[in-house]
Amino acid sequence: MPWLILALSVGYLGLLFLVAAWGDRGGRRLIQSPWAYTLSLAVYCSGWTYYGSVGLAAQSGLAFLPIYLGPTLTALLFPFLLHKMLKIARTCGITSIADFIAARYGKDAGLAGLVTVVAVMGAIPYLSLQLKALSLAIETLDDGQGFRPLLDDDALLVTLALAGFAIVFGTRHIDATETHRGMVLAVAFESVVKLLAFLAVAAYAVWGIGGGVGAVFARAAAEGREGLLSMSGTGLSWLDWFLLTLLSSMAFLVLPRQFQVAVIENVDEGHLAHAAWAFPAYLLLINLLVLPVALVGLQAGVGAGDLILLQLPLKAGNLAVATIAYLGGLSAATAMIIVATIALATMLSNDLVIPVLLRSRRLRLQEMPDLRGLVLLVRRAGILALLLLSYLFYRLIGGGYALASIGLISFAAVAQFVPAILAALYWRDANRRGAFYGILFGTAVWLYTLIVPALAQSGWIGAGVVADGPFGIALLRPQALFGLEGLHPVSHALVWSLAFNGLLLTLCSLLGGQDALERLQAVLYVDVYERQGVVRPWRGDSPAGELHDLLVRFIGAGRAEGVMRLDARERGRRLLPDEPADAAFVQRVERKLGQAIGSASAHVVVASVVKGEVIGAAGLMEILDETSQVIGYSQRLEQKSRALEKASRELREANERLRQLDRLKDDFLATVSHELRTPLTSIRSFSEILIDAPDLDPAERERFLAVIVRESERLTRLIDDVLDLSKIESGRMDWRIEALDLNAVASDALAAVEGFLAERGIEAKADLPPKGAPVRADRDRLLQVLVNLLSNAAKFAPEGQGLIRLAVARTAEGFEVRVEDNGPGIPEKFREAVFDKFQQASDTLKDRPKGTGLGLTICRQIVGRFGGRVWIEDARQGGAALCFTLPAT
Repeated sequence: MPWLILALSVGYLGLLFLVAAWGDRGGRRLIQSPWAYTLSLAVYCSGWTYYGSVGLAAQSGLAFLPIYLGPTLTALLFPFLLHKMLKIARTCGITSIADFIAARYGKDAGLAGLVTVVAVMGAIPYLSLQLKALSLAIETLDDGQGFRPLLDDDALLVTLALAGFAIVFGTRHIDATETHRGMVLAVAFESVVKLLAFLAVAAYAVWGIGGGVGAVFARAAAEGREGLLSMSGTGLSWLDWFLLTLLSSMAFLVLPRQFQVAVIENVDEGHLAHAAWAFPAYLLLINLLVLPVALVGLQAGVGAGDLILLQLPLKAGNLAVATIAYLGGLSAATAMIIVATIALATMLSNDLVIPVLLRSRRLRLQEMPDLRGLVLLVRRAGILALLLLSYLFYRLIGGGYALASIGLISFAAVAQFVPAILAALYWRDANRRGAFYGILFGTAVWLYTLIVPALAQSGWIGAGVVADGPFGIALLRPQALFGLEGLHPVSHALVWSLAFNGLLLTLCSLLGGQDALERLQAVLYVDVYERQGVVRPWRGDSPAGELHDLLVRFIGAGRAEGVMRLDARERGRRLLPDEPADAAFVQRVERKLGQAIGSASAHVVVASVVKGEVIGAAGLMEILDETSQVIGYSQRLEQKSRALEKASRELREANERLRQLDRLKDDFLATVSHELRTPLTSIRSFSEILIDAPDLDPAERERFLAVIVRESERLTRLIDDVLDLSKIESGRMDWRIEALDLNAVASDALAAVEGFLAERGIEAKADLPPKGAPVRADRDRLLQVLVNLLSNAAKFAPEGQGLIRLAVARTAEGFEVRVEDNGPGIPEKFREAVFDKFQQASDTLKDRPKGTGLGLTICRQIVGRFGGRVWIEDARQGGAALCFTLPAT
């Protein structure tokens, strides 16, 4: 077993080396996948999740859930809050959470240093948690055989091994804003490993040992452990649930390792939308069987400790499953340690060590031609120091705490960044004093309410301080400060620390002011979507060559030359070495340096070189006012341009419609003229014959007079159609709406066309409802519609063999009228067009039934006035069916 542990650990870390190395050399496609980004966020699930959640569930049931409810709810804000943070980080070249906060508040080095110290203080307990989890797992697998391959301390061996891995793959580049592709791919790989390992071991425990979920819960109820299955059994009040959920949601956003993977390592903003649902799904999967596994552990008699997941297969004698459990825990802990130490080492280097070294005159760093090696050395030393401090915390304090308790202490520490960050994002008037003193006093309360009790529990200070308060002052008891009792210790600490933090941030910001740089950065942060390209106003005459030399010292000649080429490409020429640098170039240099040593340190370094001054508040406000006016004019001009473009487009469309209507009008006039000329010609011709032939045969004379009468009637109908359409469209039609029987009107319409149908040899049939068809309409206009439709059908029905069917049927809405013929029918593509005015005028007049093309248009207008509709479909006997509906009364 001891050699197996060593082989597994070394083999797994070796595999991580290979994955990370492949990711650095290639693997671009995988790194750019949204799944890689989502899985890297799962670094949140550390050894605490893997081991500690089961241990906490065995003791307090569902009390482990708030730690995962918080990030799940926060995921809903990914496209908004996290996206804004990501946009700011890319705009400003942010390298860490300390850099993010300090850059907003005037790039203040003191604030950056404070954030770094607090982050380290909060991370050390968390890192020690991982070391403890790994050490306990090794001891459990070792099974008391006392095997120590290199050192007499498992935790120290793990510490040194993980420090080496983090140094190799996390500190090879000076630019801290560059993505660590290999590290991200390794972390994503570890997220898959720990999830699959947890599910495999949990499934074995629940079904292989416990007999299934139902059996496990049934035994829990029989053993009197129902409390573990309900909210009441957690020992947490509803306020505790809310506060712990809030705490975990805040920690997820501001933990240095989460900021590293969520913001710094992000390669595509579009991945946020994917992670917003995929990351909560990951949390659901890894927590789905936590409670059943905890119950199986209690039922199997392995106790309620943090290593139930590992102890269950060992007790069952299944070494293979125990090995999988160990590898999953190793994966969970190493991922967190690697990312956290890389992020924290960058903060230590950029915001604490390098600024101090640069201010030291003894070291004469200003004279060194190349500082890249020093920066990387500081980061590597920082990683080693962080892990050694975490190891000491574990040995001196953390050994007596459960994994979950240690993690919550760390969460409460980094939660002190949240007020300053929210103010940075949404409150322009927040200033550096407010942020500094808010974090300082909030951290002091955290130390007093959580670290002091931890020291007392470990025996480093007297227990009376916690029980009675310092000097016996009960109101100052660390876990019941100012008499607030009944809360979980972490909830209690969160309430008071954030209360002091937020109060001081608000008061100092309201009572104090901002300098010019703070105001500019405030505008950039709050309005980042509108002001991504803002340049800090600055006056000076520092040579561009000096700033170039500064870049060479920190990032190397190659990268410095790249900056110069980019600047030359954007401005159209290259700045000469002795040419005064303008504000844009100074800001470009400072931003590039900030990517290597942090924005606060870069600001100090650039300020020590340039011979100029930042414009004061009054000057800045004057420039901003002028700029705002110009932007306002530009926006108004753009709006007017869009309005003009829209008006022009509408005018073009209107002109096109007018031209089309003009063409239709000409066609209509041609058709009407033709239709008027035809009966007039007939009337004139036959009238002249009658005048010129007074002795004409009486029978012939009678026939000619009949033609004259018929053509006169046709002319009258044509004129009536034009007049009716004009009245309907102008609203001058006199409507006489009354209750009437549709059957009666239909019968009258058939009688009106009976002679016309008989002349053409067309048979007409009626299918009317026996009980009548009551409607409200204008009788004359309804009769006009029916006659028009019947006449239209008669024109298309074959002479001598024609058949027309008029049917009235009851429907849910009222009555449907159908006029069917057995003619050639109307193609579907023309069925809507025939209702348009002038439609017949667009066709040839040859072989077409006589008419103006207005009849169906008038029918649709009249039926619409009665609340119905008109359409055409296929008739059952093969022709066309003209249909319309009317509401029933």
